[in-house]
Amino acid sequence: MDYPAAVCYLESLMRFGMHLGLERIGLLLHLLGEPHLNLPVIHVGGTNGKGSTAAMLAGILQAAGYRTGLFISPHLHSYTERFSVNGASITPADFAAAVAEVKPAVEEMTAGGYEQPTEFEVLTAMAFRYFRRQQVDVAVLEVGLGGELDATNVVPDPLVSVITNVGWDHMDRLGDTLTAIARAKAGIVKRGGYVVTAATAPEALAVIEARCKALGATLFRVYQEATWQAGETLPHGQYFSLTVLGRFYPQLFLSLRGAHQLVNAATAVLASEVLRRHRGLTIHEEAVRRGLAGVRWPGRLEVVATAPTVVIDVAHNRDAALALRQALSLFSYRHLVLVVGMLGDKEREKVM
Repeated sequence: MDYPAAVCYLESLMRFGMHLGLERIGLLLHLLGEPHLNLPVIHVGGTNGKGSTAAMLAGILQAAGYRTGLFISPHLHSYTERFSVNGASITPADFAAAVAEVKPAVEEMTAGGYEQPTEFEVLTAMAFRYFRRQQVDVAVLEVGLGGELDATNVVPDPLVSVITNVGWDHMDRLGDTLTAIARAKAGIVKRGGYVVTAATAPEALAVIEARCKALGATLFRVYQEATWQAGETLPHGQYFSLTVLGRFYPQLFLSLRGAHQLVNAATAVLASEVLRRHRGLTIHEEAVRRGLAGVRWPGRLEVVATAPTVVIDVAHNRDAALALRQALSLFSYRHLVLVVGMLGDKEREKVM
């Protein structure tokens, strides 16, 4: 199987839609030899910013000397963006080989009368298998949708679970109240685990706190455990100072712009501090500095042209649109033209 054939196969699975649940992914991983077990994982969920936070965490861990896998979704240009090790995306040839390895297990499931795995479930299984084969020291997994019933939630004991925030998105699947959405996202919390969140909505935070208490998990709240001061903003990033759990980081440079990215950075650094203090990872200040300065995350206030300046951003819900509106103050212009496109299940009116 070559790369175009692998893409065609995955795209053919889209006709089965998106169905939340852990039964299909559980059986698929069983047929593949349980590659997700005993794999050190950092699980990152939330409504907005989870991809940026996951990328920052992966950058910090790589800078600390750990061989780090990163699984993200969706991709912008190529399926190969979804799997990376130490910042290098999987090659098209290796991606095709990974699809070819998983496909027989999918066919075995359907032949046995089991429900067809979805595209995302197949990709998740591929990621676990690829990271296992690459012998990563730690894998950073971004939740696809929700949390409790997301395919990535088969991980039994993540090193740390991160819930960036809870906002209005995917209400058709997660519920039409912040309490219901928070309940879905808090599903990634595991018994006795460590949890980091930057959620601020009282009803959402109450759900996360209750889940942690019920499972004996230790919760770290970003707005209680971290403070930061914005510094100079440059075309290629921004400076800021950060204090996390009493540890002071003066004049950090983050290669992403916008005040919302400072919250994501504080979340990532707090998670790294939890890993250092409670999970035994060696993460020095220099690793935090290099990880944040080197992070690359396309489609987030990304300047793709000048004269005139053209910026692309993936904001697709109300909270992300508010962050984008605030971030536009970083640019000077005489005329601002917005070109907006999003899927039909989004709250387009609220975004506009």
